[in-house]
Amino acid sequence: MTLNSPTQTERRTTLIFNHETAHSADSTDRAHSIATRTVEYESEGEQMYGHLAVPSGADIRPAVLIAHEGAGLNDFQRRRADLLAEQGYIALAMDYHSGRWYSDPAAMMERLGPLLSSPERCRAVGQTAIDVLLSHPRADSGRVAAIGYGAGGTIALELGRGGADLRAIAAVNPILAAIRPEDSRQIRCPVLACVGSKDPLSPPEARQAFIDEMDNARVDWQLLVCGGAEHAFHLPPMTSEGALATSADEAVAVPGISHSPVHAQRCWKAILTHLDESMRSRR
Repeated sequence: MTLNSPTQTERRTTLIFNHETAHSADSTDRAHSIATRTVEYESEGEQMYGHLAVPSGADIRPAVLIAHEGAGLNDFQRRRADLLAEQGYIALAMDYHSGRWYSDPAAMMERLGPLLSSPERCRAVGQTAIDVLLSHPRADSGRVAAIGYGAGGTIALELGRGGADLRAIAAVNPILAAIRPEDSRQIRCPVLACVGSKDPLSPPEARQAFIDEMDNARVDWQLLVCGGAEHAFHLPPMTSEGALATSADEAVAVPGISHSPVHAQRCWKAILTHLDESMRSRR
């Protein structure tokens, strides 16, 4: 595992999401300058390339893990880590594809299928990344949250079901139906899930199963259902290389997937509030 890289930049980030505002980890509006670096670490026998963003200063800060979509880690999630760091969190955008981007749905599912079908693997992959995050000397091991998108949202939820010591979990467009729902009794923190009402991977019966699972486990939970939104509504149109598309011709089109800027903004604000409420004070 390598926390230092030859190219480390200290800079002030700018908001990349229109009209989005962030809450500070310590209930202050002061923005931090941040340092970013690539973090290399091993997971399941493969080399991973995460993106670490750290606010300026020398004090202990709350820490947030970000798990990317099924296609891979790209600049979109790296910038989310930067934004969280600007607000005072130490943030790691983890990698679970060894730096690869999967634009072909069939190839992506060939990679994801064995992972998502195994709660143990999801939890192990997520916990390895948390360990990397907490290896930073300023990361507060008592204030850790996990955020995930798509398949990464499932990883975040499985971390909770596995009993990870988290203060908050937020999952956007995850697979809601758990393989072992009884494991939710091990969740120790509030849970926020955000899905689209027209997401083919989160039909009404899956949403109800999630509600029943959380209620039966007596979890402090919220489910935000975004009317008319499809799967991956949080993600702007992307090219086959994982870059932001500049035109409709460049964007990769997948049935059942479409971007909703309004719902993406609402869910991001809900996540920031969720973090602020859960991570404000130390234990």
